[in-house]
Amino acid sequence: MHSRRTVLAALASSTTALVLAACTKGEDGSDRLTIAAGEPGGFYLEFAQLLAAQLNLAGVAKEVVVLPTLGSKDNLRLLGELKTDLALSLADAVSPSPQVKALGRVYENYLQCVVRADSSYKTLADLAGTRISAGAAGSGAALTAARILTTVGVDCTVDHLLLEQATKSLEARGIAAMFWSGGVPTSTLDKLSQRVPLRLIPLDGPLPALRRTYGPVYQDVRVPAGVYRGTAPVKVVGIPNLLLCRPDLPATTARRIVETLVRRASNLVPPSAVGAQFLNLQSLVVSAPIDLHAGAIQQYRRMYG
Repeated sequence: MHSRRTVLAALASSTTALVLAACTKGEDGSDRLTIAAGEPGGFYLEFAQLLAAQLNLAGVAKEVVVLPTLGSKDNLRLLGELKTDLALSLADAVSPSPQVKALGRVYENYLQCVVRADSSYKTLADLAGTRISAGAAGSGAALTAARILTTVGVDCTVDHLLLEQATKSLEARGIAAMFWSGGVPTSTLDKLSQRVPLRLIPLDGPLPALRRTYGPVYQDVRVPAGVYRGTAPVKVVGIPNLLLCRPDLPATTARRIVETLVRRASNLVPPSAVGAQFLNLQSLVVSAPIDLHAGAIQQYRRMYG
């Protein structure tokens, strides 16, 4: 188990905040925007960097800063402490609150339970009594993994490792399995699969119970065959990812961010991504359980009626 200070130090040493300075400021652009993202090697940070670049090009702000974090819960904390303007979060990690608004439902996260292909672990039940990583302590993956393990009644020794730490431990057989929530493929896992054959454990078994207990936020999604070298198709748990802000974000800024999400959607999906993306009107506006920001609503109506 690693302390929060230790993992934050690891994040700081592995990457620095990405700062993009605009060449020109838009007529109604903000001076500075900060996006609380996620871990190096994960989809959160990759998406936030792409978004920052497009916000920069669109002149939405003079400067766009991307913060590496531990994930959803860490991002929500930063948003609540007024230390970031925008935050990415899994939909199951955030509760309805007048202090949190959404700008859109931006993409699908795939909760993945990864084991070595040469191990005997083929189901969640097989992990009973083993040591696993359930994601960083501030991540949405840790929350969802804990709910799944409780639902299926599997008792494990649980560590909360950063993505890079977890992959190294799995490769060295220090852990039996690792949970990770992100787009597919996740580049860090893809690189691991080139060295060590991997297997993804099916997660659809506990899905009905999860939905009964926590609502329809959890979805039945399939990871295609070959997403990682040699992996078979497998059903896992999908969780929508939301781009969040506070209600006091200026309406003009909210409108311009939404316009960027829609107009520049093709530039916001990493080329390697094969999973479902939500950068279209029908999906962007479905932000449950969080209400859309008033400026976002105005822009969606202005663009689509």
